[in-house]
Amino acid sequence: MSGEDEEDPRVRPPKDWAGGLPAVGHAMQIAHQQMGAARSVRTLLLVNQKNGFDCPGCAWPEGEHRSPAEFCENGAKAVAEEATTRRVGPEFFAAHPVRDLATRTDYWLGQQGRLTEPMHKPPGSDHYVPIGWARAFEIVARELRALGSPDEAVFYTSGRTSNEAAFAYQLLVRRLGTNNLPDCSNMCHESSGSALTETLGIGKGTVSLDDLHRAELIFVVGQNPGTNHPRMLTALERAKRGGARIIAVNPLPEAGLLRFKNPQRPSGLGRGTTLADRFLQIRLNGDMALFQALSLLLLDTADRRFVDEHTYGFEAWEKHLRDLDWEKVLAATGLSREELEETARDVRAAGSVVVCWAMGLTQHRNSVATIREVVNFLLLRGNVGRPGAGVCPVRGHSNVQGDRTMGIYEKPSAAFLDALGGEFGFEPPRRHGLDTVDAIRAMRDGSVKVFFGMGGNFVRATPDSDVTEAALRRTRLTVQVSTKLNRSHAVCGEEALILPVLGRTERDEAGYVTVEDSMGLVHASRGRLRPASPHLLSEAAVVCRLARELFGDDPHVPWAEFERDHGAIRDRIARVVPGFEDFNARAPGGFALPNAPRDERRFPTATGRANFTVNALEVLDVPPGRLLLQTVRSHDQYNTTIYGLDDRYRGVKAGRRVVFVHPDDLAERELADGDLVDLVSEWPDGERTAPGFRVIAYPTARGCCAAYFPETNVLVPLDSVAETSNTPTSKSVVIRLVRASPRSPAGG
Repeated sequence: MSGEDEEDPRVRPPKDWAGGLPAVGHAMQIAHQQMGAARSVRTLLLVNQKNGFDCPGCAWPEGEHRSPAEFCENGAKAVAEEATTRRVGPEFFAAHPVRDLATRTDYWLGQQGRLTEPMHKPPGSDHYVPIGWARAFEIVARELRALGSPDEAVFYTSGRTSNEAAFAYQLLVRRLGTNNLPDCSNMCHESSGSALTETLGIGKGTVSLDDLHRAELIFVVGQNPGTNHPRMLTALERAKRGGARIIAVNPLPEAGLLRFKNPQRPSGLGRGTTLADRFLQIRLNGDMALFQALSLLLLDTADRRFVDEHTYGFEAWEKHLRDLDWEKVLAATGLSREELEETARDVRAAGSVVVCWAMGLTQHRNSVATIREVVNFLLLRGNVGRPGAGVCPVRGHSNVQGDRTMGIYEKPSAAFLDALGGEFGFEPPRRHGLDTVDAIRAMRDGSVKVFFGMGGNFVRATPDSDVTEAALRRTRLTVQVSTKLNRSHAVCGEEALILPVLGRTERDEAGYVTVEDSMGLVHASRGRLRPASPHLLSEAAVVCRLARELFGDDPHVPWAEFERDHGAIRDRIARVVPGFEDFNARAPGGFALPNAPRDERRFPTATGRANFTVNALEVLDVPPGRLLLQTVRSHDQYNTTIYGLDDRYRGVKAGRRVVFVHPDDLAERELADGDLVDLVSEWPDGERTAPGFRVIAYPTARGCCAAYFPETNVLVPLDSVAETSNTPTSKSVVIRLVRASPRSPAGG
């Protein structure tokens, strides 16, 4: 598969429904290509089953009663990519020097298959060569010992790491003496965690799957579940059958929120279920204005008993709200006063309300303030801590929430560090570490010399691609713990290692692992397939062997025991992390972690109550002739993994360098559908360019446009971040379209 002819997109009108038989057909097609027929059937029937493995894709929870095919189209693609029969061994690296890999597209790299044995790029070399595990750990330990301070190393984590591996990983890093534990949460839901911890006392959602089924009104804001969390559509369909109304809030009309053809129901063969009763086509960054306006329209319906008994700061917030400038609201949202009043009537008629959101809310400069305003809106009518109501940030990777629970965090609480140090008999470092953006800055500036990545594709998940790549290339050593080839393997330090590990689908001799889903449920995951290579280790084994090389006979941590038995790690988690008591006994059946706002209407905040907050409304100023860009996934994509080159729901086939722009915005710029343009972002430190994008006239909100990441990550300035959370502002990038001459864009 060359994958090098991918930029010849063909465009059709976007669809107004998702799912149905095409979803089944496409999933089976990719599964067959990657795994073959028999392996596909054997593997897919174990996805998300109680005796099977957790899908390596999104973090959407499973219900108590599961269908035999408890997976979605994109989940099947994720499994197929991991369980593929394709292999990347030493002969591949002998044929492809690093400089060649750096020119390849993300799609081409991902299609090559599973990594089979440890590889080493020596200093000054342009080739990876095979290396034994023992020698690989010696190199990592040598470089870590040579540092002037443990803070000169960064230890990144992706969301697919198991609870056991994540706990062992953060323990190793803190035994070393640093809190430099950036993770993918820093780039997605960090804004959610910041806002919810301040207002509700817990950095997670407050709803269960049953709450979603019982809700009377559901807002789905800045989210495309049809592509990013397709199993959520089944939950929304069930809520609709129970009488719920759904309001979709998005600059783009997303097919999955318009109509869903459930492929597991007979109705999925017909018209399916209309999901969104109301579609609010909001302008990018207009969500704070929306929720402030709705709250103002609903002030007379406040649940005064809840407000008085359980909240703090209502009077100051109410006073601020009554001065709301309606001209600013209409300018920010792009909605009419009538649309806002009709939406307020929907809320007024609902006894229970859930607000769901994803990165459409979390990746703006004012994201934390916006999510605080969502909480204000729910607190006003008591829609937190009762059945069918609450906040629902929808996580995008299978165990990203569990990693944070296990201590993967650059700013750990004193309580966590006290428990960790008490259990293992050492003093953990207390100084806050580097998050993802600060880690890039530190590598750029030369103050971080070793980068260790536990999973993921750091280069393509991060902003300001040219700056990020230059930063990584400045380090002495980069280590990538991976299952498959990706661009991060081609962006190396002076010396580099690739350490291949087991996938979620494969047997682990140390036993099952566990994950935490988006709603705080913890459950076991048991891989069944024979490992792709006899040379693979589990992620936990990589951590434990490195620890033994670093610390020798460690008197504080039984690393050898941890490597042999994941249950030994769980025993220690049970004594360190609240909510995991009797972990080994409860894990096989699964259990819900305690959630004080949901379970008790108790809010462990600084005030001891749920906090109303005052947030100044600012309308994002976009200069004349410019557009506001949001980065999005295609349907044949999960995070930085490209499964294919189509975006079926948006009508794009065989191409990814496309930009979706409203027809009137094109006309103002004397551009037409099909024209070739360069995307140029503007920031005080200069311009950034993503060349060679085909324009698609598309019904997005006026003044806004959209294009796929990671191709447009180059446009997101490293210093353009959300206040408080430091999350890159990938959903509000000011750009201009510059007519380009036909040419072939650079690969990758």
